[in-house]
Amino acid sequence: MDALAVFTAALLAATWIPASSEAVLAGALVAGGAAPLLVASATLGNTLGGLVNYGLGRAARRALGGREHARAARLWARWGGASLLLAWMPLVGDALCTFAGWQRYDAARFVVLTGLGRGLRYLVLALAVQM
Repeated sequence: MDALAVFTAALLAATWIPASSEAVLAGALVAGGAAPLLVASATLGNTLGGLVNYGLGRAARRALGGREHARAARLWARWGGASLLLAWMPLVGDALCTFAGWQRYDAARFVVLTGLGRGLRYLVLALAVQM
C-alpha cells in the first residue's frame, strides 16, 4: 500500500496540482518501507505525471494553432533536452514538461531525461532519510 500511496502522490505532484511527493516518500521510508520499491514507485509516478504536462503542452499547441514565441523557441533550442534533467523542480519542472510537449520534443527522450532527473532526486532523498 505504501508504494501505491507514494506512486499516487508523485504522479499528482508532477502535474500542475500542488502536492508533495517528498513528504509521502519520506513517511513511507520512516515507516520501514522498502527503499528500492518506494524510490521506483515515486520515480515512475512522477515521470508519468510529467507526461501529463507534456501531453497538455502538445494539446495546447494544437488548440492554439502552434504559434511560436521567438524567445521561448530560442531558449528551447539552446537548453531544451538538457533542461529536462531539472524537471523535478517545483513549478519550473511543470513548465519545462509542458513546453517540451508544446515543442513536440521526442517523447522517448523526454521520458529518459525526466525519469533520470526525478529518479536521482528520489534516490538522494531516500539516502538522506535513511542516514
